Amino acid sequence: MAEKTAFEEVYEQNFKYVYNVVYMRVMHKETAEDITSDVFVKAWKNYERYNPEIASVLTWLCAIAVNEVKMYARKASTSREFASDELPESSTEDEAEVNTSAMAINREADRILSQLEDKDRELLSLRLAAELSFAEIAEILGTTQKAATERYRRLIIRCRKLTEGRSMADFA
Repeated sequence: MAEKTAFEEVYEQNFKYVYNVVYMRVMHKETAEDITSDVFVKAWKNYERYNPEIASVLTWLCAIAVNEVKMYARKASTSREFASDELPESSTEDEAEVNTSAMAINREADRILSQLEDKDRELLSLRLAAELSFAEIAEILGTTQKAATERYRRLIIRCRKLTEGRSMADFA
């Protein structure tokens, strides 16, 4: 029988993954923070019902996150906001160059993500942000592992086409 980890550890170990899953869906920092907070409040309230023999804690949290994002989308009366988070001012020229490159890459990622449907961003977030296996993704999405794998493969091809002919200099 698998043992449960203390909820504080669950939070510390999984916050980044859950936040990234949510952010890739809503693409707005403050909204992602609010939804992620809701995810962990709901998880904390229901932690006694979580069964580690059924799913990993990250899979369980991602399932909650997917549902919370869907609830948010249903409640939202305005269109989704797209925002690129600004990085703090740098103290050295080297840091400024790194931050500028990171901001350019983030803008390009936002550009690509904004061209995808919600269901595609959801799949990318579960695979890339949460680093879930295709078996775990299939469980969350209610599909087969083969279907999730194939859908992901086609999605990556589509994303690559969105960057064809572009170089790092184009991202600035």
